[in-house]
Amino acid sequence: MTTVLVLRPKENQALAVTPEKLSSGSSRPSMDSVAKDQMQPVLPPGSSCPGPEWPEQERAEQLARGAALKWASGIFYRPEQLARLGQYRSREMQRTCSLEARIKSAVQSYLEGVQTGMWQLSRALEAVQGTREALSQAHGLLQDMAQVSQTLEPLREQVSQHKQLQVLSQLLPRLQAVPAAVVHTQSLIDAQRLLEAYVSLRELEQLQEETWAPLGGLELPVFQGLGLLAEALGQAVEAAAGAAGQLARENPALLVAAVRVAEVEAGRAPGTGQAPRDWRQRFLRALQEGLQQTHFAPPLLPGPGALAGWLEALRVALPAELATAEALVAPCCPPHYNVVQLWAHTLHSGLRRCLQQLLAGPVLGAADAFALLHWALHVYLGQEMMGGLELGPEADVSQLEPLLALEDIEQLEATFVAQVQANVIPWMQKALDGEVAEWHREQEPNTDLAGFYHSPMPAIVLQILDENIRVSSLVSESLQRRVHSMALSELGVFLRSFSDALIRFSRDHLRGEATAPQYVSYLLAALNHQSALSSSVSVLQPDGAAPGALAPVEAALDELQRRICRLVLEALLVELQPLFAALPSRQWLSSSELLDGVCERTARFCRDFWRVRNPAVQLLAEVERAVVLQYLRALMQGRLVCRGAEQRAQAAERLQHDAAQLRELFLGLGLEESAHCAPVLLALRELLSLRDPALLGLEVAGLRQQFPDVSEDHVSALLDLRGDVSREQRQAALSSLQAGPPPSSPTGRRALFSLVPAPTPSASSCLPSGPCA
Repeated sequence: MTTVLVLRPKENQALAVTPEKLSSGSSRPSMDSVAKDQMQPVLPPGSSCPGPEWPEQERAEQLARGAALKWASGIFYRPEQLARLGQYRSREMQRTCSLEARIKSAVQSYLEGVQTGMWQLSRALEAVQGTREALSQAHGLLQDMAQVSQTLEPLREQVSQHKQLQVLSQLLPRLQAVPAAVVHTQSLIDAQRLLEAYVSLRELEQLQEETWAPLGGLELPVFQGLGLLAEALGQAVEAAAGAAGQLARENPALLVAAVRVAEVEAGRAPGTGQAPRDWRQRFLRALQEGLQQTHFAPPLLPGPGALAGWLEALRVALPAELATAEALVAPCCPPHYNVVQLWAHTLHSGLRRCLQQLLAGPVLGAADAFALLHWALHVYLGQEMMGGLELGPEADVSQLEPLLALEDIEQLEATFVAQVQANVIPWMQKALDGEVAEWHREQEPNTDLAGFYHSPMPAIVLQILDENIRVSSLVSESLQRRVHSMALSELGVFLRSFSDALIRFSRDHLRGEATAPQYVSYLLAALNHQSALSSSVSVLQPDGAAPGALAPVEAALDELQRRICRLVLEALLVELQPLFAALPSRQWLSSSELLDGVCERTARFCRDFWRVRNPAVQLLAEVERAVVLQYLRALMQGRLVCRGAEQRAQAAERLQHDAAQLRELFLGLGLEESAHCAPVLLALRELLSLRDPALLGLEVAGLRQQFPDVSEDHVSALLDLRGDVSREQRQAALSSLQAGPPPSSPTGRRALFSLVPAPTPSASSCLPSGPCA
C-alpha cells in the first residue's frame, strides 16, 4: 500500500512524497529550513501550546512513515532484494531532489505575489491620504462660502422685494379695478348673464394667477372675494340646471349659457392655487335633483286613499316630462349628456325611492295597495307610459332595477289580501245577520218568480267573493291565487257560521225560548240557500286553479245540507212523536185513526216541500224513511202482545193497511215508489200472519234476505209481538237466521233495522244516517 501527500500551489502543480523517501534513513530534511520556518506559524511570546504546532502535519507524517515502513518491510523481506538497495536509494534521492525543486518554485511564486500585493497596498494608501487632504481643503472652502452667503442674504431679500414692487407697479392699474370687476361680475350673476359673468370671473382669476408667481404665492387681499364669486356662479349654473325643463320652454338661452359655462369649466385645467371646480357634475346632479323635487318631493306624496289619483297624475306627467326632455332640453345640451336617458333613469329612480318610502310608512288600504300593484306591474311599463314607442329606446327603463322588488310585491299582495279579508268578513256577517233576523218573522220566506223560497244572501256572498277574485286577476296570477284561497277560506267560515246559526235557531225553537212561526219554512229556505251556493260556487274557481281547490267548500256544503235535513226531520218527529207513542196498541188494532193522524200531519208538514229546489225529492224520501223508522221503533218496544190468532190477523191486516196508506201518501206527495221504505211493513205482516209457528224459520230467513241488517233482537221482538212462539220455536227461528244462505245485496236498498234499537228503546230520536243525517 502506498500513501501520497499532495500539495496544490498557485501554479496548480502537484508535489508528491513517497514512502521510500520517508524511510530512506537519509539525514537530509525534506524541506529547506528557511521555507519550513516561513510556513510554520509563529506563536506569540509567553504562550504555550501542548503538542505540535500543526496537528495535521504530524498525523500526515506518521501515516507516511507507517506506510513507508510497511512498504520497505514488504520489499526487503527476502534477502535477495537487499542487493537492489542501492538502486532504490538512488531513485529515491532523485525523487527527493525533484520534489525540493518544485517546492522552491511554488514558494517563490507565492512570495512574488505577496510582494506585488504589498506594493499595490502602499500605492492605495498614498492615494487615500491625498484624497483626505483634498476633502479637508474643500470643507474649509465651503465653510468660508456659507459665511459669505449669510452676508449676502439681506441683499437677496431686497432684490426679491424690488421684483415684487416692480410687478405690482406694472399691475397696479388692473389691481385697482378688481373690486369694481367683482361687483360687476356679481351683478351679471344676479342678472342671469352667466356667460358674461364667467368671462369676467376668468379675467379676474387670470390676473390673480399673474400675481401669484411673482409674489411667491402671496395672495393679495383684493382677490379674497373670488372664491365666493365663483361659488355664486356655480350655484347659478345649478339653479338653471334644476329648472331645465321650465327654462327649455320659457328661456332656453339661459339653459344653453349654463351648459356652456359648465362645459368650458370642465375642459379647463385648474389654475395655480385653485381647487378643481367640477361644474359639469354639479350641473347633472342639479338636473336630477330638480326632476325629483318637481315630481317626488315629500309634500307631493299622497295621503291615505289618494294614491290612485297620484299615480294617475304621474301616468300623465312622466311621459310629458320625457317628451319635453327629448324635444326641448336635449337640443340645449351636448350629445354626451344623454338627456333623455338621464331623464328616464332619474324619474325611475326617484319614483322607486318614493314608493319605498310609501311602503315603509303606514299600512296601505286595499284600494291603495291594488292601485299601486296594478300601476307598477301593468301601467308603468305599458304603452301608456315608459313602454311607449314614441319615447324611443333611450327612455327604456326595463333594464333598470324593477320599480317594485319581489319582496315589495309580496308585501303589497299580503296587505291587499289582509285588507280585503278584513272588509269581506263584516259584509258576509252582515248578510248572515240579516238572514237570521228574518227567521223569526210571522211571514213566510220570500219567493222567486217560480215560487221557490229565495233570499239574496247566497248571491251577495258569492258576489262579494267573486268580485274580489276577478279584480285580483287584473294584477297577477299570484295575487289571484292568494285572494282565491282567502275567499274559499272565508266561505268555509261563513258556512260554519251559517250552520251554527241554524243549530241555535232550532234549539231555541224546540225549547220554546224563541218560537218561530215559520220554523220549517225557513229551514226549507235554508236548503235553497245551500243549493244556490252549491250550484254557483264554481264561479269562484278561476282558470288554471287546482282541480281539488273547491273540495273543502263542497264538503262543507254537503255537511250543511245534511245538517238542515236533520233539523227538518227533527221537527217532523217532534210532531209525530205523540202519535207513535200509542203504537202498537188495542186502538191501533181496531182503528186506523193513529196512522190517519200520522199521514195528516206528515202531509201538512210536507206541503211546502215543492218550494225547495234540488233536494226536494231526496228530502221527501228521508221523511218517508223517518216515518217508517219511527213505525218500526214503535213495534219493537214490546207494548203489545197478541193474545190469539185473531189479534195476530188484525195486526197483520193493520200492517198491510198502514203500508198501503203510507204508500198512497208519499206517492201523492211525489215520491217514486222505488224509493219507498214502507214495503218493510209487508214483510213483517208475513211474519205475523203465519199460522204455523213451526214455519217461522223460513219467514225469518226470507226477512233476512230482504233486509240483511235485521238482527236477532229485532226478530225476537217480532216473535214477542206474535205471542204464540215457544222457546224451542224461537230458538229454531233464530237459528235459521244464522244458518240461512247469505243475504243478497239488492241495489238501492238502505239500512232500516240497524237504526232501530231493540228491544229497549233509547231516549234519543231515531234519525236516518243517509245524506240528510
